[in-house]
Amino acid sequence: MNDALSHLKVLDLSRVLAGPWAGQTLADMGADVIKVEQPDVGDDTRRWGPPNIGGSETESAYFLCANRGKRSVCIDIKSAGGQAQLHRLIQESDVLIENFKSGQLAEYQLDYASVSALNPKLVYCSITGFGQTGPYAHRPGYDFLIQGMSGLMSVTGSLDGEPQKVGVAVTDIMTGLYATIGILAALAERERSGLGQHIDMSLMDVAVSAMANQASNYLVGKMVPKPMGNAHPNIVPYQSFATQDGHCIVAVGNDTQFAKLCEAIGWPTLAENPKFATNRQRVANRGALVTIIAEAMATRDTADWRRLFDELGVPSAPINDMAAVFNDPQVNARDMVVSMPHPQCSELKLVANPIKFSRTPIRYHRPPPLLGQHTSEILGESVD
Repeated sequence: MNDALSHLKVLDLSRVLAGPWAGQTLADMGADVIKVEQPDVGDDTRRWGPPNIGGSETESAYFLCANRGKRSVCIDIKSAGGQAQLHRLIQESDVLIENFKSGQLAEYQLDYASVSALNPKLVYCSITGFGQTGPYAHRPGYDFLIQGMSGLMSVTGSLDGEPQKVGVAVTDIMTGLYATIGILAALAERERSGLGQHIDMSLMDVAVSAMANQASNYLVGKMVPKPMGNAHPNIVPYQSFATQDGHCIVAVGNDTQFAKLCEAIGWPTLAENPKFATNRQRVANRGALVTIIAEAMATRDTADWRRLFDELGVPSAPINDMAAVFNDPQVNARDMVVSMPHPQCSELKLVANPIKFSRTPIRYHRPPPLLGQHTSEILGESVD
């Protein structure tokens, strides 16, 4: 059985997270992804530990999360010999992913203008903090900076607390996924034109785009959103509530669900109250309604509320830590953990790819590579 992308060869010159995430996504779908790393140094995240596996400083958990399925080759791109090696690989590749500073690869004849002359069919994806144009184009861009500049931190956290970033580098992850979408679209277009193209991906662009309804609230209604903790600016009740033993999320999306919630908390007539009958009214009277619900929720533990809400059809959830996530029966039923043998670990556990194909299922061919593990294999010469 051929994998969905088994006909593609990808050169991944990127480091850290956004680019490697795109490369891993393509590798999971069967592409031959060659991770190009600087000799003796490799991807920065190889040393972003602990935790590490096998006592190796270069096999951090961070690196392992974004580099499954790739082959690693060590090439010094600053040397003429290394550039020649890369040019040979580029001539037979379909995709190149890079996240160097804007304009930097031109110094090594590895920019799009140079390599597209060698391979006009190449899809070349550049990932930077701010893109190839604009006044910030040459600034370094990191997820934390982008979360602040894009408005994401302005709506995250409690109203009376300091600004908060999201606990995962979400702008990196989203940029990696948007890059994957762009690459696949360019490959689809290449089937008609026979030509590759340059994709200019910016973490800032992606983060602003992903502000979604919060950005629309401002553009349409000139509303400057503020942090609301776990509450929602457009829906009530849609937040977490304290229980006797923790917290429980309640996510009411329509009036029918609200009526069921009122029944569950022992206030069935609340749904008929003109102050709360519709979502518009609930948003306008948020404070009074949340107080009533909060008082009721504090009388039982989370598991009791979850059972009752499930019976009545009220959307709810616990707030899981990572241990609870990977013990969750739904996560286990969906096979969201994959085990792979690794040279430094007999059973390396990784988070699985969430895409479920019916004919070309994801297969896990290779664990994340050791630094330079496949140099001889790829270049056809011995490692010095």
